[in-house]
Amino acid sequence: MTVSSAPGKVYLFGEHAVVYGEPAVPCAIERRATVTVETRDDDHVRVEASDLSLDGFTVEYAGSTGDRPDVDVPASLVDAAMGYVDAAVEQAREAADAPDAGFDITVESSIPLGAGLGSSAAVTVAGIDAATRELGRELSARELADYAYRAESAVQDGQASRADTFCSAVGGAVRVEGDDCRSIEAPDLPIVVGFDGGAGDTGELVAGVRALKEEYDFAADTVATIGDLVRIGERVLDPEADAGADDRLAELGRLMNFNHGLLESLGVSSRSLDSMVWAAREAGAHGAKLTGAGGGGCIVALDSTPETLTALRFTPGCEEAFRAELATDGVRRVE
Repeated sequence: MTVSSAPGKVYLFGEHAVVYGEPAVPCAIERRATVTVETRDDDHVRVEASDLSLDGFTVEYAGSTGDRPDVDVPASLVDAAMGYVDAAVEQAREAADAPDAGFDITVESSIPLGAGLGSSAAVTVAGIDAATRELGRELSARELADYAYRAESAVQDGQASRADTFCSAVGGAVRVEGDDCRSIEAPDLPIVVGFDGGAGDTGELVAGVRALKEEYDFAADTVATIGDLVRIGERVLDPEADAGADDRLAELGRLMNFNHGLLESLGVSSRSLDSMVWAAREAGAHGAKLTGAGGGGCIVALDSTPETLTALRFTPGCEEAFRAELATDGVRRVE
């Protein structure tokens, strides 16, 4: 039996634009998915999942996850959860050169599905790491990120970026632009997350932005502007930048506010996300924006005081608010 865990993430800047080769800066946070894997004597895969914003389910299958478990949540979420597990299994088999390997898999996660906190990447990274180690193959963090990206890309019909899986595999703050992925230094950020209890359909939201970008030049310009904003944000994050801590947070917050406005113009925000963003700003946060694909889910704000956390907890439509510590470790091998 082999156990691995991997962190979720928030985006400081750059979601959606990263799909088109623009840079993005996600940060890993200490909300984790833990995957336990044990090999079987046959080629079947048995998955038991809990804490994935589902009521929990168990399903056994051979070959693919064609039969969806009967649980009382949106079909798209269950299909996504099983699709990522299925893709992770296929990548682990390929990495370990064990095409007929069967597994008993248990997935536990404190990261809500589809909420913009990288639940799918965390499950995929932890799953591939645990499965390959169970089969006797040790992957480096970068190899693991690459296999996990292939899994996400397969599920998302080639529309995935490397940002989520790389961030989950290596931890900390990272900078992703196309295939160029690297860790970057970042100051200690007072991250606050608000969650509306919902979830967006990542594939549908990404497709919607793609359609806008192809139809309107100004939408393509908006995507490019997000990339320009990320490049400015990188310079502000640099610990050697000529700015004090308070000035740095204030500038990062302003850039986050701009980023949210640009994402909103691309149609990926929602009433609940906007309400939480404005509640955070009015409470004195340096800045706030949606994180992830949008359409529902989470916002991220910067505020070292308790005011934003309190304001979000009293904001209609906010189901949960919490501080998110930066996860300096990516995937962890649990003994």
